[in-house]
Amino acid sequence: MAETAVGLAIDHLVQLLTNEASLLRGVRSQVSSIKRELEAIQCFLKDVDMMADLEEEGSTSRFAGVTLWVKELREVAFQIKDVIDEYQFHLERYPGHGHGFIGSLGQIGRSIVKLKPRYHIASRIQEIKKAVVEISERSKRYGFDSIAQPQGTTNGNPSQYISGYDPRKGSIYLEEDDVVGIESPRDELVGWLLNNDQQPRRAVISVVGMGGVGKTTLARKVYDRVKNDFDCYAWITVSHSYQEEELLKNVITQFCDVNKEPLPQGIGSMNEQILTNKVREYLQQKRYVVFFDDVWKKEFWGDIEHALLDNKNGGRIVITTRSNEVVNFCKISSFVHVHELKPLDPENALELFRKRAFQYEVGGCCPSNLEYLSHKIVERCGGLPLAIVAIAGLLSTKHKTIDEWKKLHDNLGSELENNQDLTSITKILSLSYYDLPYHLKCCFLYFGMYPEDYLIKKSRLIRQWIAESFVKPKKDKTLEEVAQEYLTELIDRSLVQVRTSNTDIGIKKGGVCHVHDLLHEVIRKKIEDLSFCHILYGNESTFKGGLVTRRISIVNGSSNVLHSSYQDSQVRSILNFNNSDERLGNSILSSHKKNFKLLKVVDFEDGILDHVHKNIGKLFHLRYLSLRNTNVKMLPRSIGKLVNLETLDVRGTFVVELPAEIKRLRKLRNLLVYNRSYDIDTQFNPSKTKGLKVQEGIGCLEALQKLSYLEVSEMGVHVIKE
Repeated sequence: MAETAVGLAIDHLVQLLTNEASLLRGVRSQVSSIKRELEAIQCFLKDVDMMADLEEEGSTSRFAGVTLWVKELREVAFQIKDVIDEYQFHLERYPGHGHGFIGSLGQIGRSIVKLKPRYHIASRIQEIKKAVVEISERSKRYGFDSIAQPQGTTNGNPSQYISGYDPRKGSIYLEEDDVVGIESPRDELVGWLLNNDQQPRRAVISVVGMGGVGKTTLARKVYDRVKNDFDCYAWITVSHSYQEEELLKNVITQFCDVNKEPLPQGIGSMNEQILTNKVREYLQQKRYVVFFDDVWKKEFWGDIEHALLDNKNGGRIVITTRSNEVVNFCKISSFVHVHELKPLDPENALELFRKRAFQYEVGGCCPSNLEYLSHKIVERCGGLPLAIVAIAGLLSTKHKTIDEWKKLHDNLGSELENNQDLTSITKILSLSYYDLPYHLKCCFLYFGMYPEDYLIKKSRLIRQWIAESFVKPKKDKTLEEVAQEYLTELIDRSLVQVRTSNTDIGIKKGGVCHVHDLLHEVIRKKIEDLSFCHILYGNESTFKGGLVTRRISIVNGSSNVLHSSYQDSQVRSILNFNNSDERLGNSILSSHKKNFKLLKVVDFEDGILDHVHKNIGKLFHLRYLSLRNTNVKMLPRSIGKLVNLETLDVRGTFVVELPAEIKRLRKLRNLLVYNRSYDIDTQFNPSKTKGLKVQEGIGCLEALQKLSYLEVSEMGVHVIKE
């Protein structure tokens, strides 16, 4: 997360240097210096960040101390964003207006008022620069930058840091009877591999799916079935970090071993080009198959495609990967079959669980008293064989009692975090997270702010990402289009699932998305550790002492939940999923003055809220405000002071008219408004929804991209023209 925080801090610094021409003399050079230092650290931070997360407590390895260093760096990055946001908050409260002599006097007055915050930022910047320089020097002194440099073929590979029991290790040695639910995909892959009539030339067969879904197990079973039908064959575990030369040496070594042939002389000193030619020569008249397991990088295909000859004998390449991007890259120069491996259905998941949990006792059958809990535990695994095998294996060592099993079911989140037999599950699932670029890590962590099993509307998520400044502008594309690309990439990496029969349709036409339950557990742990978000539940009525967090998600808290013991909160976002306490919304929107001045996102969708506090206009940084499906009846005139507001969503409320001040919201991108009508039986009637009235001046909203809906019959012709 330090990589993410530093990346966002650099973006903030660039924005400050670009937009704020009036920085005090000397401050600009210090801001530029901080930016350069952070950019130098960022070059190696991704690997160091991963090592810090995966480092075992009490480690005495060469990585000891990395965790503390990363934490300090993350906190400094947060401070940079805080000081910039606070500076803009003070500076832009006094925008320049007026002309002539009076306007000049006003401008002088405003300059004097602005001077104090400028000196304040100068002082804070000096402190931050000193801290960044010390952190940078410490990284060099202890060699943290060299830790992330490749050394051989293993360094930089996340898998090497997974300690404890690794359920994947035995997947290639499983007997046929131990495998469940792969018969259909196995037969499909075998058919693709052996059918030369339909595809006589080289073909790539890809198995794509999320971590732990059983790709390696399936591929190995297929490999064992088909290898003897080819002149030569090889199984290569690629993993995240590999050397191209070592990959090609491994391929040709296995080919020679299969046919009991001597290795080419001098193979140990051959470079990539010579090795490529040797493999091509060897495959000239041969029908071959090579399985590449656990491919991460799309560039992989470019490294091996020229060596694996496209001959007339029907060469076959099988790739297992978590990323559709890897698959799509192969399509540039080869025919590709794609099999998307899904989690097990409930019936097969339960069968696998029973095989592992009761394989050595009770006749391999589940006792009747444990049947219900077995179903509930399997349900928590979400059809993921990795988790089913590990959890069932752990339970096979425990007493077969209801108390013992209920204890694990009720505390599964804690067990996944602390039990050495299960921690490898979360670490394996985390590998996909570590592989993300920093801007996608923030977007992925945002799923943890939503409750488990919550189906999130794609448009809602994208607008929140934009409001949080997670989305980087791209030339000739709207921010919504760029955010759409982010979401598609998370889906392609098998991290996010879409609830439609067709993924592309689901993404382009609204749709809802979510993450696997176990991935949700991984995210929840990370967002708490990284101060990314704090989840407030019903049994937590106040902030914990000293808590510093950037975001709050209220699952079912009370109305006292946000009365913090401190007065200077750095909270940027509040998402409320509580629909049982009508005082909660009013509590939040009335307490912002002292605690939530930096708020960017406020979302009360489907919550109980009957009015909006008149002082909401003081939330200068607010970019996203959703009151959707609440009982709000009107918007205060101060809404016009939210000059940075990008999304206003009051759909499904009782608001019938937008205040005239709405025309001041020059940055508004999404104006989503319609009110709801109730029949006599008080049931919501969608057919009776009505658009809102709006007064003249709406034509000033030149940033507007989406507008739904206005009531044309109740507006004048001038408004329609606008």
